Amino acid sequence: MNAVRFPDGYRLESLRKSHPRSVFRCGQAQVDDWLATKALQNQDKRLSATKALIAAAGDIAGFYTLATAQIDFSDLPPELCRHLPRRDLPVAVLAWLGVDAGHQGLGLGHRLLAQALVDCHLASRIFPVVAVIHDCIDEPAKAFYRRWDFRELPGYRQRLYLSWKQLDAMLQGH
Repeated sequence: MNAVRFPDGYRLESLRKSHPRSVFRCGQAQVDDWLATKALQNQDKRLSATKALIAAAGDIAGFYTLATAQIDFSDLPPELCRHLPRRDLPVAVLAWLGVDAGHQGLGLGHRLLAQALVDCHLASRIFPVVAVIHDCIDEPAKAFYRRWDFRELPGYRQRLYLSWKQLDAMLQGH
């Protein structure tokens, strides 16, 4: 399982203070605000980790933020929690993902998601998780993640999950 290949001129790196976060615009104010005002603070507090896709000109072409959490056993669908203990269970959280408007249409969102899933899979070798969870901002975002086999959590219209088994099969080529 290798890192995802980005087009020439783009490089993925951990978010830094020197990155021009305040000029990033993806078309979703919540996503823009997260990157500009909260992503670095949360990273510094070790609450999440953000990777920025830097374009040749030095601007942020896209980013994603990962975190960990626990989810109550009862919030998971029966097929996922069968044979699991009835308690809070560990999950990876794909908290945010965005592509700047000037870089949209190049497939960068799919590549960023693929790399985020690779990162989740690698981390799960050390800190096991039962799924990757993502809360969608709107229906178009939900449709994007559904194309990657994310499924709706029962009772949560905008919360999607990708089970660890699905993730493992996806990244192992099964």
